[in-house]
Amino acid sequence: MEFLEILGLAAGICTSSSLLPQLIKTVKTKEAQDVSVFMFIVMLTGNSLWIYYGFAKSDFPIISTNFLALGLNIAMLVFKYKYRHN
Repeated sequence: MEFLEILGLAAGICTSSSLLPQLIKTVKTKEAQDVSVFMFIVMLTGNSLWIYYGFAKSDFPIISTNFLALGLNIAMLVFKYKYRHN
């Protein structure tokens, strides 16, 4: 693995995992009223486009970290739905 690939993975992991504190807070408090569904739809769209771009460029860091972000965004939307009445 080249230095730039490692750098890309590190940057992508930092960016993608930035949602983890919100996910953890949502799970602990079981509240998601203040979570914006529209923001997560925009993020899902962006992640999906990045994944497509990553496949077109055969760029593993872009593909893998955006799959991580996509999964975390989907999880947040699931929690938004699950905790909608709390």
